[in-house]
Amino acid sequence: MQKSNRAVWAEKNIVYLIDQTKLPFKEEIYISDNYNNTCKAIITMITRGAGSIGATAGFAMMQAAYEAPKNNYSNFLLKAKNDIEATRPTAQDLFAAVNRVYNKALISIEDAEIEAQKIADQTSEAGRKIGIIGNELIEDGFNILTHCNAGPLALVEYGSALAPIIEAHKMGKKVFVYVDETRPRNQGAKLTAWELKKVGVPHLIIADNVAGLLMQQGKLDIVITGADRIAKNGDTANKIGTLEKAILAKEFNVPFYIAAPMSTFDNNILEGKDIPIEERSEDEVLFISGEDENGVIRKIRIASPKSGAFNPAFDVTPVKYITGFITPDAVLSFNLGKK
Repeated sequence: MQKSNRAVWAEKNIVYLIDQTKLPFKEEIYISDNYNNTCKAIITMITRGAGSIGATAGFAMMQAAYEAPKNNYSNFLLKAKNDIEATRPTAQDLFAAVNRVYNKALISIEDAEIEAQKIADQTSEAGRKIGIIGNELIEDGFNILTHCNAGPLALVEYGSALAPIIEAHKMGKKVFVYVDETRPRNQGAKLTAWELKKVGVPHLIIADNVAGLLMQQGKLDIVITGADRIAKNGDTANKIGTLEKAILAKEFNVPFYIAAPMSTFDNNILEGKDIPIEERSEDEVLFISGEDENGVIRKIRIASPKSGAFNPAFDVTPVKYITGFITPDAVLSFNLGKK
């Protein structure tokens, strides 16, 4: 049974996740009873989005505590911690959550479970607050651009980038969203559009290369994206293609905001060049999956059979292109001070 509208939740040592790889065609729950299977869910993007990755990683660390043999408890925990941290190297929320639960697991299994549940609850609440804070930036009649998926699926329950948009819609503001498809995995076309449709927010899916034209024509009022890691100076890693949108927004005077909980900020990374960038399988570029006319989900090659592909999952947007950061407490400016 799904817990409320959450993308990930746990009951004791069992972790439940909305299988994002099946959306928008099928709504299925992936069930994991051990930390290795939960790691698999993170790697294969059954769960994705910085906040949901963090909550899932916390639950994986909790599962490891349940699985650890009494005569080798601490060594088992340390190996599990390293395994979980290796799943997605760019997402800061993952590392923050794993370390929090690991430290509690060294005390007891019960403490690990309490901490993992607390992380999921705090992530959910952060999204709710981001929605309230970010709504103040959105005026009635705004046309908004998003990139990738940073909705409820990506932040446990309320989302980051979509939270202000959905809140504005609930408040009766007329908003319209242009949804970048977000190649190569099409999280925008598949997930963001599905989420907006569910709550009744008017939108259109656009090819990733359309945003510049919309800005040039004066058809965009604001850009809001999520983030996977924010360096101490404000440089931000997010889904590949975010950098291009930020540069275009600067050129055409369109405000560009990053929405993220404080767990995404990494003060140990001084600037963007030090953020590790995950490189994923070339198959994500060379193949695409979708539903055929018979309702069967198929994977097909869309590229030259003899060509390879380069597939970095993220790029880094320098802080000079970012108008501000929408956090659960305030909108922060370039120098990370209150705006």
